Formats: sequence, structure tokens, C-alpha cells
Amino acid sequence: MDAAFKALADPSRRQLLDRLRDRNGQTLRELCASLDMARQSVSKHLAVLEGAELVTTVRRGREKLHYLNAAPINAIAERWISRFDRDRANALADLKTALEQSPMNTESSADSSTFVYTTYIRTTPERLWQALTDPAFTRRYWGVSFGTDWAPGSPMTWTETGATTEDPEQVVLVHEPHRKLAYTWHTFSPQWAEANGIDEELRAKLATERRSQVTFDLEPEGDQVKLTVTHEFDRTGTLQSMCSQGWPAILSSLKTLLETGEPLA
Repeated sequence: MDAAFKALADPSRRQLLDRLRDRNGQTLRELCASLDMARQSVSKHLAVLEGAELVTTVRRGREKLHYLNAAPINAIAERWISRFDRDRANALADLKTALEQSPMNTESSADSSTFVYTTYIRTTPERLWQALTDPAFTRRYWGVSFGTDWAPGSPMTWTETGATTEDPEQVVLVHEPHRKLAYTWHTFSPQWAEANGIDEELRAKLATERRSQVTFDLEPEGDQVKLTVTHEFDRTGTLQSMCSQGWPAILSSLKTLLETGEPLA
């Protein structure tokens, strides 16, 4: 947390985070173009933000894309803000935003359709891999279990709160044990919606969006494993918003389970 607070204390670094909030997944060149700052200075500030885990990077060909990483801020919130206080704080923040926004400013800015989250877990790649694939683990911190042989191209069933979802497009994309796992997201069936308290209007809206996919990258770092979760959406929308809010809680619970033996409540 010391590194996170130190990184956030600099106004130039906060400005960089604001630029990534406005449009996530930018290259160094794109960030330099939007700031009155020398390229070398931007590079140094990004290095500090990466060191504090407030920014994470993903390689796409020759490009290095920068993404906001919610893990350190989420850890701060988990430490000092209770579940009840968080809901109350969110409600007050929403009210403040609504009161301060002008009618011409109500549209949200164009965000990246990719969500990236990086966390460090004190465990082994083998143990983390088991936690990502074994239903005995996934049920504990996520409430979901998968039915598949994990071979690339194989179908997957998702079982959550008693409802099992099947679809030919629910498939494994990548399976490299202890290194990389990727699969498509589940179908929003009426059975899934009913089991999870989702009304038909919201379910129908989710069903209109193209199927997304999630990738887990595992990198050993000393006695820890760096886990990067990349969830790619066709566009910003309802699903992207829901998943972006849900992943930090799921991954915090996964980390807690592997490090303490018990998931978050």
C-alpha cells in the first residue's frame, strides 16, 4: 500500500490514471499525445505506476497497451471500508455525480472494451491452476463450477446457484497448464437469470451483446504468482460494466482462499 499511496501522491501520475480511466488500453505514444509531458517523463511515471501495480500492461504484437489495475485500490477498500459502508459511499458518490453533471455531459466517455486486472498471490502456479479449473475450488470463491475436459475447442457447462448453462459457443480457447487459460463467457439463459435474481429486461439486454472471452495468464514471481485476468468484450455495455465490477471481488476471494484457506464472505 505504501507504493500505491506514493504513486498516487504525484499529480502527473494521477493525470495518467485519469487518461486511462477515460480510455483504457493505450500505448505510450497515445498517452504522450494527450499530455503536455515529455515521452521520457511519461515512461518514468508509468514505471512507477506499474511498480505500484496501479497500471498493468498487455502485449499485442509490437504494441504495449496500458490498463488501469483495480487491485491495489480494491485492497485499500477491503481493508478500511466495510460492505455496508461501501454501499453507502457508492450511493453518495452516485448522488454527487448526478447533481454535478450538466445535462449535456451525461453520456459516459468512450472506454476500452477490455478489462484487465492483475493481482499477486502467494502460492504456486500448480495450486493456482487447480483453483482456476477444479470445481471444488471454483465453487468456494466464485460459486461456479465448470464441466469440461479443458481441451482447446471443447464445450463447457457452467453451473451457478443450481442452474446449468450449456451452449455450443461456450468453449475452451487456450489450455496451457500452469501458464495460460482462456475460454468464452457463458450464455445468458432464462434459467441462469432466474437462479441469480436477474430480471428479464436485463437478461434480454445481456443476450443482445456478442459473446465475450476471458484469459488468465500466470507468471511465477519468487514465492508468488502474478495473475493477469483479461476480459475482452465486443464493446462497452451492460456486460462489460457488470463484469468489471464483479471481477475484483471474485479475484480477492480467490487470493484470500489460497493464502488463508478461507474465501471472503
